[in-house]
Amino acid sequence: MAKTSKTAAADPRAEAIFDLFLESLALSFKLRALGQRSGSVTSWGGGLWGLLRSLETEGPQTVPQLARSRPVARQHIQKLADEMAAQGLVAFIDNPAHKRSKLLRPTAKGKALYREITRDLMALCHDLAQGQELGELKTSSHTIRDLKDHLAAMIETDSA
Repeated sequence: MAKTSKTAAADPRAEAIFDLFLESLALSFKLRALGQRSGSVTSWGGGLWGLLRSLETEGPQTVPQLARSRPVARQHIQKLADEMAAQGLVAFIDNPAHKRSKLLRPTAKGKALYREITRDLMALCHDLAQGQELGELKTSSHTIRDLKDHLAAMIETDSA
């Protein structure tokens, strides 16, 4: 864990980030519950839609590559990949760069499910957008992205 200063609590910006973390966690729990109801998140927490999205936007990847990009344990992604393969949503294909580490790619069924879930998420976002200020939404998105990138850099530094 990163070192913290003893005066961090007296900094109003730190308190605001703490509040943002708490609200983000609460939002994450609500999204997970909704995702479990819709089938885009498995009962053990695996993000089926998130994995399909990564494969759809970034192309075929190995399980270790997918795990590093999150960052989660390789075993977590392997369990999700195996479950998705059993449902016919993804396929393991030969990897020209590595004989033993197969690439994972979405099947036609997986691509169709990805499009369906994305459509449902966009409908939800449309409903949630009602009454919201566009500028505030963009600022919030920028702030969360900036904090995510900063945390990623801290994790990278701590693991080096």
